[in-house]
Amino acid sequence: MVGVFGVRGDPAHCFCQYFKLRGREWNTSDGEKRRMLCDDREQAIAEARHGPGLVAYLGDEAVGWCAVEPRVAYPRLLASNHLRSTEHPRDDPSVWAVTCFVVKVGFRRRGIAGELLSAAVDAARAGGARTVEGYAVDTSRGRLSAAELYHGTLSLFVAAGFRVVGRPGEPGTVLVELGL
Repeated sequence: MVGVFGVRGDPAHCFCQYFKLRGREWNTSDGEKRRMLCDDREQAIAEARHGPGLVAYLGDEAVGWCAVEPRVAYPRLLASNHLRSTEHPRDDPSVWAVTCFVVKVGFRRRGIAGELLSAAVDAARAGGARTVEGYAVDTSRGRLSAAELYHGTLSLFVAAGFRVVGRPGEPGTVLVELGL
């Protein structure tokens, strides 16, 4: 995973643990601890029926990551305003969430995020999901850094067939969903 997330910049500090750890846990957890959690999750990927995400490869090189699993696996997400517009109960295990994307520098703008989203929908369907949610970034508010786009862009989700459900109040965030 270090090959995708790197050792500097936002992904190196997160390792897709943000939605897995609630406030105090996140704030007291340093990057090394999050990487260790990620290592534990890599083992979980090998052993689990589904989740916590997918790795994209070009040849033998890992070039991207997409976090996807049942929404109930994300304590911070369940407690957030992101779900303000959803019609689904917060504890519904058939609703899956796509929470983040990381595409390795040098491999961006090649459609990798789109392929990851397609694979995430397939994984959710295979895991028994009836709905997949995303928390897209509306880029119409101006140019954003790669770090600000980790949820995935609204255009990415719309191109994959997701529909806009609402705007939960966080500036630029759009709740999108796809029924399966």
